[in-house]
Amino acid sequence: MTAPELHKVFVYGTLKTGEPNHNWFTKDEEGYHKFLFKAKTVAKLPLIIATKYNIPFLLYSPGNGHNVVGEVYEVDDKVLANLDILEEHPDYYIRELNEVQRLDGDKEVVKVWIYVIKNFKAEYLNRDTLEDYSSKGSHGLEYVVSEDSSLDDLL
Repeated sequence: MTAPELHKVFVYGTLKTGEPNHNWFTKDEEGYHKFLFKAKTVAKLPLIIATKYNIPFLLYSPGNGHNVVGEVYEVDDKVLANLDILEEHPDYYIRELNEVQRLDGDKEVVKVWIYVIKNFKAEYLNRDTLEDYSSKGSHGLEYVVSEDSSLDDLL
């Protein structure tokens, strides 16, 4: 029997520990996920909050924003497929390999999957950017959980 393929995924928003969508890691009871380490993006990228649902978005605009802080998980194909559903990949978010640097003593640079938005309104680059997202952060824009949330107004 072949071992399942495992993937490293970097999460920076509502999928982080203690955030509203963290449960997506366990939606498929047979899926595998494991927290590995905290990290930050090697490239500076703008992490913004937008839409009436206060969704955190990582815009693909290297050199703008911050080295974004998040968590790296090891996941199997089942969990990765669930995350693709949540992130509406490839229709809105694009999942692509990028580099992150571990925040622990190791400081190793690792290639991981990251969900980014490549097709967005230019004015979003003028928004305040975050380095480390929390839905209950000082920004005062708490994430709104809704089955009706749509990313259409982002594009």
